[in-house]
Amino acid sequence: MHVLRRKMWAGATAAAALVLTAGCAKKPTNVYQGYIEGKFVYVASPESGRLDQVDVTRGDTVTAGRPLFALDDEPEASEMRTAEQVLRSSESRLNDMEMGKRPAEMDVTRAQLAQAMAAKKQADEILASDEAQFKAGGIAQTELINAQAAAETSAAKVKELEAELAVDALPAREQQIKAQENQVAADRATLADAEWHLKQKQIASPRNGLVFDTLYRQGEWVAAGNPVVQLLPPENLEIRFFVPETVVGGLRVGGNVRVACDGCASDVAAKISFVSPQSEYTPPVIYSNENRSKLVYMVIANPPAQTAAALHPGQPVEVTVE
Repeated sequence: MHVLRRKMWAGATAAAALVLTAGCAKKPTNVYQGYIEGKFVYVASPESGRLDQVDVTRGDTVTAGRPLFALDDEPEASEMRTAEQVLRSSESRLNDMEMGKRPAEMDVTRAQLAQAMAAKKQADEILASDEAQFKAGGIAQTELINAQAAAETSAAKVKELEAELAVDALPAREQQIKAQENQVAADRATLADAEWHLKQKQIASPRNGLVFDTLYRQGEWVAAGNPVVQLLPPENLEIRFFVPETVVGGLRVGGNVRVACDGCASDVAAKISFVSPQSEYTPPVIYSNENRSKLVYMVIANPPAQTAAALHPGQPVEVTVE
């Protein structure tokens, strides 16, 4: 009976030792604890204004180019309309300088020239008649002098209008045209600047990603540069884990790791993109063989964008280094 009890006790002791041995089994040496870090994209407008519209909500998945929000754009729209009018006026002045006077204006000068030529003809006829009468003694010399003056005046008027008509057909001087061309270029630049400022009131998503949060509500005033939407592109998710000093020397950028997390249907593959050259934990000033093992180094790995959706910022993970 005592022998049987001793055998049963020995068997129980062996079973307990097996359980303890299994429970105290060490984890694989290539598995490390880590977490998911998200690098957010804060979308803002360089212009200030009242928030008129928010086109997305938290949790939406957006593609690049999708509208995110809009600010009140009336001041910028008014500036653009003014710039358009100024440019049209400048371009019209340049066209006039390049073409000379308009046909209707030149027709007025031609009519004045015709009148002047008729007056010159009449003055020439009167002068010829007065010269004949003066030779015959029919008129005084004073009348002849008056007739000569009238003929000269009418001839000068004809020459003046002929010259004016020729000038009207010419464009403006080269320097004037160049100055106006510069003015048109400046007005076009002003219009382009006004258009740019107007477009900054309608903000679209710069990347594909998840709308992590919206930071303002409709109707609130948003200062220039303040983010309104917080985006998380899938390629901006990264895995951060820590390895001891004895392991860090064997890791290389481009190395493969596998990530396991609670709720993940399967492990997520990733590649190491960064190995920190500095320890994340500061040990005592004097190093020894005992405390060297307390040094840990941060390692960053990036999963493919198509599988990163299974991961979430702040989520704890186990990383297996392959």
